[in-house]
Amino acid sequence: MKLEIVIQVLIEIVIVIGLSRLVGLGFRRLKQPLVIGEIVAGIMLGPSLLGLIAPSVAAGLFPPETIPFLNVLSQIGLIFFMFLIGLELDPKYLKNQLDVAVLVSHVSILVPFSLGTLLALLLYPLVSSGSVSFTAFALFLGAAMSITAFPVLARIITENNLQGTKLGTLALTCAAVDDVTAWCVLALAIAVTRTNSMTGAIPTILLSLLYIVLMVTIGRKFLKNFANYYDRSGRLNQFVLAFIYIGVVVSALITELIGIHLIFGAFLIGAVMPKHPGLTRELAQKTEDFVLTFLLPIFFAYSGLRTQIGLLNTPFLWLLCGLVVAVAIAGKYFGTYIAARVSKIDKRESAALGWLMNTRGLTELIVLNIGLSLNVISPLLFTMLVIMALVTTFMTSPLLEWVYPKRLIRKDVVEPDVSDVEPDYRILVPISNPASQKGLIQLALTIALGNAIEESSKALTSAIYPLSLIQLDEEYAFGSTPAEAERLIAEREQRMTELVSSLEPPQVRSVVHPIIRVATDVAQEAVRVAEADRADLILLGWHRPAFSRNRLGGRVGQILSTARTDVAVFVDRQQGKIQNLLVPYVSNSHNDLGLEIALRILVNSEESTLTILSVAQSHQASDRTYEFRTLMEQLPASVRDRIHTPQVESSHPIEAVVEASANADLTIAGASREWGLERQTLGFYADQLAVQCHSSLLITRRYSQVTAHLTSVLGAAVNTNREIDQSEAVT
Repeated sequence: MKLEIVIQVLIEIVIVIGLSRLVGLGFRRLKQPLVIGEIVAGIMLGPSLLGLIAPSVAAGLFPPETIPFLNVLSQIGLIFFMFLIGLELDPKYLKNQLDVAVLVSHVSILVPFSLGTLLALLLYPLVSSGSVSFTAFALFLGAAMSITAFPVLARIITENNLQGTKLGTLALTCAAVDDVTAWCVLALAIAVTRTNSMTGAIPTILLSLLYIVLMVTIGRKFLKNFANYYDRSGRLNQFVLAFIYIGVVVSALITELIGIHLIFGAFLIGAVMPKHPGLTRELAQKTEDFVLTFLLPIFFAYSGLRTQIGLLNTPFLWLLCGLVVAVAIAGKYFGTYIAARVSKIDKRESAALGWLMNTRGLTELIVLNIGLSLNVISPLLFTMLVIMALVTTFMTSPLLEWVYPKRLIRKDVVEPDVSDVEPDYRILVPISNPASQKGLIQLALTIALGNAIEESSKALTSAIYPLSLIQLDEEYAFGSTPAEAERLIAEREQRMTELVSSLEPPQVRSVVHPIIRVATDVAQEAVRVAEADRADLILLGWHRPAFSRNRLGGRVGQILSTARTDVAVFVDRQQGKIQNLLVPYVSNSHNDLGLEIALRILVNSEESTLTILSVAQSHQASDRTYEFRTLMEQLPASVRDRIHTPQVESSHPIEAVVEASANADLTIAGASREWGLERQTLGFYADQLAVQCHSSLLITRRYSQVTAHLTSVLGAAVNTNREIDQSEAVT
């Protein structure tokens, strides 16, 4: 019988983890925190959905005898998750605008707490369990209304690149103060609930304060030994890790014996752990993978099994639920907004701060499960508050974007100072690895400047923006915290600085302005930056997708298919300086872009030559259009003399182009006529060149057939020719 229960629990775990990840990824596509999807997945497995549509399946999948095992696993998950929250609560968050943060955070707790206790007057006779005192009920409801989910808020700040802004640092400080205060209020509520009176809770409160003092003094001093050990060894071995985990469990047991709850001891030891960068990072990384992917989904499922939306079976109960949600939102938002305005924070940032502090997420779910376990709230009120947690977390990101769009966030971020001269040609260069993509930057410089940089009289009116994005893959991971994001950005800035400083000649470095960001979707962020910076061209390196044979798959394909500007994909054969250009030309919009880029290089580089190759099959008319011939005639002689326009006949045009590429440094080819998303390729012609071309290859894709760059190229050519003529006249 015991073996059967073990097998049943293991089956449940497989289903829970699989569904949590699946639904979580779906919500990530909706630009929502993964936690929302995981909570919803847990609710789906409970009586609210599965139990409603297939009660026999739900009863067979989650029989009553397995629920205690899920509870034990979920409690272990909570202990170590709270340890991670304490570990990631960096004291440096409490050093930024602390006076303002204390006022804002305390008012943002006081207002919803007060409204929650007033709401308790209405809810207590209607939805309380009846076995709990009004004082405990009101305290707990007030605490539930006041909580802010620090991990989810920190993730939102990182995703929106707010960690370097006034708003981001203030929100983190407020959330940190809010977190500590709210947990203290919750501990008081638990103590009162267990003793059923405020007087009876005094011994528990005193013991809790004594334990906190001991941990902050003696405990912190002892834990510093782990930081010293890490400095000597540079790593955490399994013995030291086991010792730390024992400390987490023992601390959790002590707070449970004191009379508050297991989670407080785990949180406390994480909070007093020395914030040594290496120690904290490795400890978090070793702990979080198993906790976040295995144990927390079980907690969500356990919560879902206790959530019964079917209990809200009358319009009056739904009205009460709406009132709970409205009070929670209004109390937190207006409390934060008013305190921020009193502190002389402008309206937009005050509103954004109000919505950020409104997020509750997983932290709220932890509070609610404690309340339900202690019978301080009934299953009906538990369901209402779960809905409140989902709504307040779900709305945070959209409302933040509404009141504080990303385009305005950029104005608060310290960006590199671009020249006072407005660039007339901008190239955005997404870079995945600064160490290996110097050739991509050099090509961008060649397209934008050629050797014009060497002419001291030539004004530099082009700009190159290398874009280096740091992707966030995990939801609550240590790498998603603002402090770790700042470390990663600083590390990437150093690498980008080294890349720019290696560019030759030195004068070109003044037009290169790196952009470094954190992003959840690299392709989407690259497209957004290109649009915000009004890039004329996105220059990409060639990357074949890891799990697909489609050449248009992966990030390159996403940018090609969604960017509302011209795009070029570079296949680097590591051939060094670019002098001999080859453009296999057939009249279409993508080849026109390739020709424009080639002419731009030619105009800016006096030593460059261009071969415009027309390949026709036998008895086929030339594809040289009137526009093409007119363009050639309008070019200055100094440019036209370096252009060769051979025409060859071949029954195999691709082979003819491949053969001609042997004498070129760079072949520039437009995407094929049949290029399209439905084919998942760049077209047969471009695909073949990507594989067989002897020279480096640039594949171009025009965004709009009506927008052309020929006018600007011709203008540059004419100006260059005039400068040369004037120079010769003076001589």
